[in-house]
Amino acid sequence: MPVVSVEGSDLSRQIMMKLPDGPKTPAIWQTLQWVVNPLGFMDTCAQRYGDMFTVYVGENFTPYVFLSHPQAIKQVFAADLNQFDSGAANQIVKPLVGEHSLLLMDGDRHRRERQLLTPPFHGERVRTYGQLICNVTEQVTNQMPLGKSFSVRGLMQEISLRVIVQAIFGLHEGERYQQLIPLLCSMLEATSSIWRASQFFFKTLQQDLGSSSPWGGFLHRQQRISELLYAEIRERRENLDHSGTDVLTLLMSTRDQNGQPMTDVELHDELLTLLVAGHETTATSLAWAMYSIHHQPEILDKLLQELDTIGDNPDPSSIAKLPYLSAVCQETLRMYPILFIAFGRIVKSPIEIMGFPFESGAILAPCIYLTHRRKDLYPEPEKFKPERFLERQFSPYEYLPFGGGNRRCLGIALAPFEMKLVLAKVLSDWQLALVDSHPVQPTRRGFTLGPTGGVRMVITDRRRQKLRAPQPSAL
Repeated sequence: MPVVSVEGSDLSRQIMMKLPDGPKTPAIWQTLQWVVNPLGFMDTCAQRYGDMFTVYVGENFTPYVFLSHPQAIKQVFAADLNQFDSGAANQIVKPLVGEHSLLLMDGDRHRRERQLLTPPFHGERVRTYGQLICNVTEQVTNQMPLGKSFSVRGLMQEISLRVIVQAIFGLHEGERYQQLIPLLCSMLEATSSIWRASQFFFKTLQQDLGSSSPWGGFLHRQQRISELLYAEIRERRENLDHSGTDVLTLLMSTRDQNGQPMTDVELHDELLTLLVAGHETTATSLAWAMYSIHHQPEILDKLLQELDTIGDNPDPSSIAKLPYLSAVCQETLRMYPILFIAFGRIVKSPIEIMGFPFESGAILAPCIYLTHRRKDLYPEPEKFKPERFLERQFSPYEYLPFGGGNRRCLGIALAPFEMKLVLAKVLSDWQLALVDSHPVQPTRRGFTLGPTGGVRMVITDRRRQKLRAPQPSAL
């Protein structure tokens, strides 16, 4: 049981505390393993140290306590809201989302911002985006050539980005839309490789040496994106149509408990957060789902049989209720969770987790990946088995792809809804095949877990010979 001294820019004082056992290797080596081989690193730690262990990651080699037992996760998620801070533990994403992002807030400020952001992602509101998702999927896939291999992740990225930009801004065309799409793609590619991701883990690599340098290029793109976002915000304020259903309109119309609206800076940073979080994650999950479905043909057959039961032009809400399709999406998010860990919680006052006492300053990290791979919860966890979600229900402390507690992802309703509609549309309209039968391995893609190579597939034929004309968008 190590006794460590922790001093960080986000902690007000130096503290001494006892933490659970963990790797004895140098902190720099642990950090490199976390960046380069996170899955192997977590698996090895769990095998050696069990359900609770301490690792040292980041440029300051901050100790994080990984938790993977449902009881421990329940104690964290169900704790009093004043027990933890999380925003201070997420500063690594600040260059991507800005300092006024919900991800970086704590306390009353976090509660205020979350209350303002929640309504556009409520279940009833999410359903208004159904036809938009179907329309965009049809428009993008209709442009794909038969017989030519492509990256499934790239295809899903284009669909997801168009959906999120149109749903958030209500932008469907125009010069600003045409400029924003490639810039956002380029920004997200800034974290796509291990080397690029390393720039966020080590501030010493964040050197602006001009727009042609890695970090300088990233900052240049961020500035251009900000200019476009602020221009859209200003224009929308001047001609605000309260009848609009896009997220920007809804956020501009909302007021906090004191009657105050969101400022331009707050809108900018929260919109950027939604673009980053809502686009990258959904595209990657869809790529994993497409791979898993076609890697096991019996799953594809079951899905097609289920889709046949709702006819040629089903209502999006009917698609979302299909049990086997829902189970496929749930199993995708279990086996390939986008994030390795839920938001780290910084202990503000002493708390006991499964009998272990933690002092203020300790950082607790509920581990999504390890929890989803527990054999006592998910027999044969390495196998893709959608049926497990038809056979039983899992608690929010056993299945947590969107985190939990007051830090649960706002996209918990929209992301699965979009996954189901996109999968249903693509599988109903097209016959596809994997280019390579070899298993696709997961790898770090910035802060997320993505498929190596993006999953290569080919469209072999059209399932439906008649193309329906795209319907008008719901937004």
